[in-house]
Amino acid sequence: MKLFFSGLITLVLVASSTAQNNTSYWQQKVDYKMEIDMDVNTYQYKGRQELTYTNNSPDTLNRVFYHLYFNAFQPGSEMDVRSRSISDPDGRVGDRISKLLPSEIGYIKPNSLSQDGVALSYEVVGTILEVALNQPIYPGKNTTFKMNWDAQVPVQIRRSGRNNAEGIALSMTQWYPKLAEYDFQGWHADPYIGREFHSVWGDFDVKITIDEDYTIGGSGYLQNPSDIGHGYSLPGQKTKKPKKGKYTWHFNAPDVHDFTWAADKDYIHDTYAGPNGVALHFFYKNNPNIVENWRNLQPKTAELLEYFNKNIGEYPYKQYSVIQGGDGGMEYAMCTLITGNRKFESLVGVTAHEMAHTWFQFLLATNEAKHEWMDEGFTSYISGEAMNVVMNQENPNPHAGSYRGYTFLAKSGNEQPQSTHADRYASNRAYGVTAYSKGAVFMAQLGYVVGEENLKKTIKRYFKEFAFKHPTPNDFIRVAEKVSGFELDWYLTDWTQTTNTIDYAIKSVVSEGNTTLVTLSRLGLMPMPIDLFVTYEDGSQESYYIPLQMMRGEKSNQFPNLTRVVLTDWAWAYPEYIFEINNGRKVKNMMIDASQRMADINPDNNIYEK
Repeated sequence: MKLFFSGLITLVLVASSTAQNNTSYWQQKVDYKMEIDMDVNTYQYKGRQELTYTNNSPDTLNRVFYHLYFNAFQPGSEMDVRSRSISDPDGRVGDRISKLLPSEIGYIKPNSLSQDGVALSYEVVGTILEVALNQPIYPGKNTTFKMNWDAQVPVQIRRSGRNNAEGIALSMTQWYPKLAEYDFQGWHADPYIGREFHSVWGDFDVKITIDEDYTIGGSGYLQNPSDIGHGYSLPGQKTKKPKKGKYTWHFNAPDVHDFTWAADKDYIHDTYAGPNGVALHFFYKNNPNIVENWRNLQPKTAELLEYFNKNIGEYPYKQYSVIQGGDGGMEYAMCTLITGNRKFESLVGVTAHEMAHTWFQFLLATNEAKHEWMDEGFTSYISGEAMNVVMNQENPNPHAGSYRGYTFLAKSGNEQPQSTHADRYASNRAYGVTAYSKGAVFMAQLGYVVGEENLKKTIKRYFKEFAFKHPTPNDFIRVAEKVSGFELDWYLTDWTQTTNTIDYAIKSVVSEGNTTLVTLSRLGLMPMPIDLFVTYEDGSQESYYIPLQMMRGEKSNQFPNLTRVVLTDWAWAYPEYIFEINNGRKVKNMMIDASQRMADINPDNNIYEK
C-alpha cells in the first residue's frame, strides 16, 4: 500500500504541473507560397496556396482551422447580424452588409485541399474552415497543405474591399485562407465579427498577377522590380513589356504573421530614405488636394521611425510602406493602410499610430481578441509620446484625452473588465474606450507607479525579450517587475481584470500650533501609492510620498528639485491614512498627484485649499 500511495502522489504532482501550463515557451510556424490572378473587372480572383505548417507545440494535432475572412461580407453573416443588433454600430458597417448584391459580397471558396498530397475533407462554417486531418501532426513535425480557391473582393465596408470612399481600387487585407493560431491556450479559430487578429509567424512568398496599369504596395520585398517599373525599378533598369496586358508582382516577406497589399491605377509612388537604411514607400492618389500633405508626411514618417527605434527597439526590416486605402487606419506587416484625405496633423497622427503598431502587435504579437488593450492601448500611449516630440506639441500630458475617456466610461456604469474578449463588449464605445483610452492609461499610469525611467526601461526590455513572439499581459508585467523591483501583480489584476476604480481624497487638514494633522481616505477599491504635493504659506513646496505596502518597493523622487518626504507604507485594507507635518510651516494648499497621472475618477476631492 505504501508503494501505491507513493505512485499516486507522483501522478498528482505531474498532473498539477501540466495543468498549470509550466512549459517552456513555444510557437507554431507556417510558411506560405501563394499565387493569385486578379480580374479587375469582376473583382474576382483565383488563388493557389502551398502551406508548410510546423507543429512546435507539445501536442498532437488531429485537425486544423483556417480563417476565410471575406465571408464576413455576406448578408446574414455574424458581422452583419452583430452590426445590426448592437446598440451603437460602427458607421462604416451599419446595415450595409445586409444590402449587398451577389456581385458585391465577399467570399473565399476553397475548391480543393490536400495534406501531403492526399485530399482532405473540410467544412466551411461562416468565416472558419474546419478541416479534419488524415494524418495527425505530431510534436516537432511538419506537414504541407495545398489549396486552390476562388474569391471575390467585397465592396469596401470594413478594412478590406474594393473602391473605398477615396477611390482606391483594391484594399487587400485578410484576403487569403489563413491558418488559425494554435498556442498554449489551444486553437484560436474566432469568427470574424468585427475585431482584430491573432496569427502564426512565418515566411510569405506571394505572386500577384494583375493588369499592367495597376501599382501595388504592401508587405514584403518586391523580388522583380525590373519587370514591374511603377517607381520600383532602379535607375538604368528597363521595364519589360507585359504579357497579355498583365504583370506578375513577386513579393517575399520573411518572419511576419500576415501579408497585405493594395492596388490602384492612379497611385503616386514615392520613396524616402529612413533611418538605419530603411526604405520608406508612400502610395497615394494623384489628387492635387492631398499631394502636398503626403509629400510633407515623408520626412515626418522618418522622424517617427527614428523615435520608435530609440524608445522601443530597432525596426528589423528594410522597408515600410504607408498606403492610402482601407477605411480609416489599420496596421499590417511592414505597412499600413490609411485614408488620406486629411489635414496634415491628422495625416501624421494616423501614420504615427499605425506605424507604432509595428512594435505593439506586429513585433510584440499579442492576441488582439483577448488582450486588445495591449495592442491599441500601448500603441496609443507611445504614438502620443511620439507626436508630442515630432510635432513639437509641448503637451505636459499627451495622454490627457485618454484619461478623460477612461473616466467617462468608469463613471458611466457601462464599463466591462479589460479582460473581456474583444467581440463580447456590450457596445462599440465600451470596447473603444477600454482598448484605446484605458489601455493607454495603463501604460502612462504605470509610469506614475514605478517612475518614468523605469517605465522607459520596461518598454525597451519588453521589446528585447518578446519581439517575434506572442506575449501575454503577465509577460509584460513580469518585465516591469524585474526592471523596477516592485511587486505589480495587484496593478495588472485590478486594472485589467476588474472594474475597480481609483478614488483617493484629502479628508481633513487640521493645524494645531506647529503641527498639521493630515487624514487621507481611500474611497475606491483599487489601491495606489500616493504623491501628495504641499505648498506652504511662505511659498515653499515639498512632496510627501506614501508607498503602497503591497508594492514592496519605493519609486525614486520624480521631481528632484522638490524636497520629498517618504512616509510609512499604506496597507490597502485600511480606508484611512493619517500623518503629521511637523516642520513648523503653515499649509496653504495640498494636492494628491499634481502630475495627474493617477487615474482618480474624482479629482475634486484631491485638493485642499486653506
